[in-house]
Amino acid sequence: MMIFFIVGLIVHVVFFLSIFDIYFTSPLVHGMTPQRVPLAPPAKRLVLFVADGLRADSLFKPDDNGTGRAPYLRGVIAERGTWGVSHTRVPTESRPGHVALIAGFYEDVSAVAKGWKENPVEFDSVFNESRHTWCWGSPDILPMFAKGATGDHVYTYTYPSEREDFASTDASRLDTWVFDEVKDFLNVAKSNETLLNMLHEEQNVFFLHLLGIDTNGHAHRPMSKEYLENIGLVDSGVAEIVSVMDDFYGHDGKTAYIFTSDHGMTNWGSHGAGHPSETLTPLIAWGAGVQTAQWEGSHKYDDNYLKEWGMETSRREDVSQADIAPLMASLIGIPFPVNSVGVLPLNYLNNSQHFKAESIYANAIQILEQFRVKMEQKKETTLSFLFTPYQPLTDSKQMDFVRNARNLIQKGQFDEAVSIRYCKDLIDQAMEGLSYYHTYDRLFLGSSVVLGFIGWTSYVVLFILKTHASLRKPPTNIGQNKCHFLLGQIFLCIGLLVALFLMVQSSPWTYYIYCLIPVAVWFSVMREFETLASLVRSVPSLPLSKCFGYFLLVTFGIELLVVSFFYRAMLTLGLVVLGLWPVLSGLYIKAKVRSLSWMLSCLFLAVFPLLPVVGREPDVNYMMQVVLCAYILTSTHSSLQLKQGLPLFNQLVSWLTLVSSFLIPLLSSTRLFHRLLSILMSLVCVYLLLSTGYEALFPPVLSWLMFAWINIEQETMNTQGSSNRTELSNTDFAENIDIAKIRQLRLDDIRRSYFFVFFIIIAFFGCGNIASINSIRLTFYLFLISAMGATAIFASFNCCILFQVLIPFIIVMCTFESIQVSTQLSSRSQIKMQEICIIINYLNLSLLFHQHFFFLVKDHGSWLDIGTSISHYVIVMSMTIFLMLLSVMTHILTSKRILIGWKRKMHFR
Repeated sequence: MMIFFIVGLIVHVVFFLSIFDIYFTSPLVHGMTPQRVPLAPPAKRLVLFVADGLRADSLFKPDDNGTGRAPYLRGVIAERGTWGVSHTRVPTESRPGHVALIAGFYEDVSAVAKGWKENPVEFDSVFNESRHTWCWGSPDILPMFAKGATGDHVYTYTYPSEREDFASTDASRLDTWVFDEVKDFLNVAKSNETLLNMLHEEQNVFFLHLLGIDTNGHAHRPMSKEYLENIGLVDSGVAEIVSVMDDFYGHDGKTAYIFTSDHGMTNWGSHGAGHPSETLTPLIAWGAGVQTAQWEGSHKYDDNYLKEWGMETSRREDVSQADIAPLMASLIGIPFPVNSVGVLPLNYLNNSQHFKAESIYANAIQILEQFRVKMEQKKETTLSFLFTPYQPLTDSKQMDFVRNARNLIQKGQFDEAVSIRYCKDLIDQAMEGLSYYHTYDRLFLGSSVVLGFIGWTSYVVLFILKTHASLRKPPTNIGQNKCHFLLGQIFLCIGLLVALFLMVQSSPWTYYIYCLIPVAVWFSVMREFETLASLVRSVPSLPLSKCFGYFLLVTFGIELLVVSFFYRAMLTLGLVVLGLWPVLSGLYIKAKVRSLSWMLSCLFLAVFPLLPVVGREPDVNYMMQVVLCAYILTSTHSSLQLKQGLPLFNQLVSWLTLVSSFLIPLLSSTRLFHRLLSILMSLVCVYLLLSTGYEALFPPVLSWLMFAWINIEQETMNTQGSSNRTELSNTDFAENIDIAKIRQLRLDDIRRSYFFVFFIIIAFFGCGNIASINSIRLTFYLFLISAMGATAIFASFNCCILFQVLIPFIIVMCTFESIQVSTQLSSRSQIKMQEICIIINYLNLSLLFHQHFFFLVKDHGSWLDIGTSISHYVIVMSMTIFLMLLSVMTHILTSKRILIGWKRKMHFR
C-alpha cells in the first residue's frame, strides 16, 4: 500500500508539473537582429513615470466636487498630450507589468514565480537599448532591469526595503523620496561635468517608479483618503519634475514624457486577477514627438467610461500594455526591444507619414525576426516529414511581404490605407505564427498527459477491485506468467521506440517523463487483465439497476463540481441536493433528529457560496471570537488606523496561536468526538485571526455539517445491519482496528468518497476564490507581519493565506478519517486515498477535456478565458497532491497523542 501511495504521488506530481511545459513555457527566443527607425527621432530623452497600483478610474474620474484629483495631468490631456487606457494582462502584478511596459512582452507565469529581483530568462528592454538610463524607486523592481542590461549604462537609486511599510506611516513618502532624489540628482549634475555631458547625450531614459499609491491601496484600500491624496501628491510631483527637466535642458523641446501604471487594484486593496479595476490603467503621453490634444464628437468605445470621467469630447486612444515599449523606442530613436510583441500605437506620434511608415515597418520586421527564429528552432527539433509550417507565412510569403512593404515605402505611399496597413497585416500574421510555433507541441504533450491520466485512473479502479472487492479470481498458472512476460517485452519495445523518437527530435528531458509514464501505467493496467475478466464474470450477480443509478449520480455529481469552478452558486445547488439525501434514501424515517441536523447544516452552509467573495465588502465587526483573538484583532486594527505601527505583543501572540494550533490537539484525548472538538477549537482561533468578515462563521457551520455527517453515516451502518459497527462514543483513534472487522468495499463507500471531494471543494471555494490572493485583503494580515520590505511581506502574506486555506481542509480530512474508523474501513490501508484519486482524476479529465475543446472549437475566445480554464486544472491537480500529503498529517493529528506514554508509566508506578 505504501508503494501504491508513493507511485500515485509521483504520477500526480509529474502531471502537475507538465502543465508548465504545456502552457507556461517562456515565449522568448534569442538571435534576432535589432531593428530601428532609419529617420531622426523627435526626442532626445524620455521620462517614464510609473505609478504602481494606480487605477484608470481613480486618476481620470473627478471627485465628488467635480474637480479632478490630478489637475496637472488633466491639463496635459486637455491641452498638449494624448491619453488612453492601457490594458494589462493577468497576472496583474508588479513584475510582469513592468516587464510588459519596458520590455514589450508578457512574461510567462513560471518565470514570475522564480522571484522578483532575479531574471530567470534574459530579455531585451528599452533600458538595455538606451544610451543611459537612470532609475529611482523600489528595490524590488529596479534591480531586475539593471541586471538584465548589457554593459553598465543602467543606474539605479533605491530606498531601503524597510521603508516599504504597509502598517505605519503614510506610504506617500516613498514617492516624495523619488521626486526629491531626482531633483537633487539634477542639481548635482550641474557641477559635475562628466555627468552633465552624459545627461546631454541623446537616447537617454529617466525612470521614476512611484510605489506609494500601491502601498496605500494595500493598506487602506483605493477609495481611502490616503490613496486619493497620494494621487494628488504624485500629480504635483510630476508637474515639478517636468518643470525641473525643462529648466535643466533649457526648454529645448526634446523631452518626451509618459505617465502610466503597471496594474490597477480592486476595491478591497488587492491585485493579481483580471477584474477591470486591475487591468485598466492610465496612459498619458506628451512632449517631443507626441500628438497634441485632439477633440472629437463621436467615439469608438462603448464602455461609458468617457461619460463617467467627464471626458466625452477628448479623443481616447487605448493600447495594450506591451505597446508602450515600442512607443518609447520610436520617440527616442533606439532599436525596438528584440523580444517585444507590442504594436506601435501610431496615433500617439506627432510626426510625418514617412516617419510613421518607417516606424511600423521596423516594428513589423522586428516581430517577423522572432517568428523566423521560432520557426527555425522548431524545424530543427522536428523530423522533416512531420514538420508542418505555418502556411500564411512560409519562406516565400515572408519574402513577398517584406519586399512589397519596402517597395510601398520607397514609392512614397505612406498613407494609412497602403504601406502602414500592409505592415500591420504583416504584424498580425507574424503574431499568429509566433503563437502557432509556441504551442506547436501542445497537442502532443496534452494527449500524452490525458492518456496517462486515463491509464492511471483505470489502474486505480482495477487495483481497488483486485484488493478489496469480492471477485472470483482464477488461480495463477504458467500460461499467465508467460503472457505477462510477453506483455512486458511488448511494452518495453514501445518505450524504447518512444525514447528513440524523442531523442531523434532532441526533445527536452521532461518530454521523456511525460511520454514514458503512460507506457508504464498502461503496462500495469494490462497486467490486471484477469481482474477485469473477473469483473465481467461477476456482472450477472451485481445489482445492475443500482449500479447504473450510482453511475448516473456520480456523473451528475462530477459535472456539478466541474461547473462549480466557473459558477460558485452551483455549490449551493449541490448542498441542497445533499441535504435531501436522508429523505431520498429513507434514513429520515429511522433517524429524524440526525437527518434534520444534516439537512439544516447543509442549508446553512449553502448560503456561503451565494455571498460576495471575501474581501469585496470588508467588515470589521469580528464575530464569535475567542477573547484573546478579539483583543488582537481590535488592537491591530486600531494601531493601523492611527498609523502607530504594530505592537510587538500582538505579533508574538498571533504567531504563537498560529504555530500552536497543530500542537494543542495532540494533548487531548484520542476519543473521536473529544479529539475532533479539540482540533476545531484550536484551529478556529487562527481562522478568526485571518478572517475579514462573514467567513469567520464558515468553520463553525462547516464543523456542524461534518459532525452531522459522522452521525448520519453511523445511522447508515445501523440501517444496513452491520454486526461489526462500533458506537461513536466508544470510538478511539489510537486503538488498533481488529483485522477481522475490516469489511470490503461497498457502493456506499463510493458515495462517501464523493461527499468528501464535494466538501473539499466547498472548503476551498465556500468563501470565494481563496485560491487567489486577489480575493483577500492584505490589511487584516498585518498583525502577523510588520515592516520587512514588500518581498518579505508578500511572502508572509502568502503563507498566511495558505494556512487559512488549510484549516477547512483539515476539518474535512479529520471528519473523513473519523468516518473511515467508525465504519470499520481502515484508514491505515489508505483505501480512502484510492477512492479520492479516482473521483478527482475524473474531475481532472473533465476539466482537461473541456480545456482542449475550448482550444479546438472556441478559437475566438479570449486568452483570459483560456488562462482561467488552465488555472482550474492546476488547482485540482494541486488539491490532489495536497490531499495525498495531508492525509498522512491528518492521521497523525487524530490518532497520536503527546504524553500518552508518560501517563502510562505514571499509572504503572
